[in-house]
Amino acid sequence: MLHLVIADAELELVPEEIADHPSVVNYAQRKKKKPTEILLDSSYHHSALKKLPDGDRRGRPDIVHISLLNALESIANKESLIRVYVHTRKDDMVYINPKTRLPRNYNRFVGLMESLFREGEVPRGLGLLRLEKKPLSELIDEIGTENVFVMHEGGEFVPPKEFGRLLSSLDEAVVVVGGFPHGDFLSEIPWKKISLYESSLMAWVVINEVLVNFEANRTPL
Repeated sequence: MLHLVIADAELELVPEEIADHPSVVNYAQRKKKKPTEILLDSSYHHSALKKLPDGDRRGRPDIVHISLLNALESIANKESLIRVYVHTRKDDMVYINPKTRLPRNYNRFVGLMESLFREGEVPRGLGLLRLEKKPLSELIDEIGTENVFVMHEGGEFVPPKEFGRLLSSLDEAVVVVGGFPHGDFLSEIPWKKISLYESSLMAWVVINEVLVNFEANRTPL
């Protein structure tokens, strides 16, 4: 089993510090929600983000959306070869049922995430998406394998095909991909760092490369 973790993702509700900012208040009124019940989104709250620490990288639910669509629609997921998780900067951990079909529409995805942060699971009673407070290290301990690889531009270069062969040879492994637009991980990352290319790649591109090459080396079912 391959466990794919989108880590330190910039996915969060609007924090109290900027809940009264005009760009947040106006957007919340249009959605008929309280400011602290809406997702922080740099496309709409850019001016408010200037007041937050790390504001230049926060409010990027679009990265999570695209990354999850790529992972959950992959052949590897359809053949039950992977499990996918999202870990956020605030140690919110999203457990994702492999059968989950995410909305393709971004606005509907945002609404789903807002419901998840409010309810703790969606749909309620079915729990295709489930939210817990958990640091990244605790999830790795929970999975219980020493085969943990962090995708990092400063890591050891391993060609994608070779990395796919390595992953397919292991009974269980974890691949950690950063869910942020730039910068480095906020969580402590004591595990082996791997680079697939000579320069940085967006999270969903890394996920595609990992899964396609992992699939290519699996024995057909």
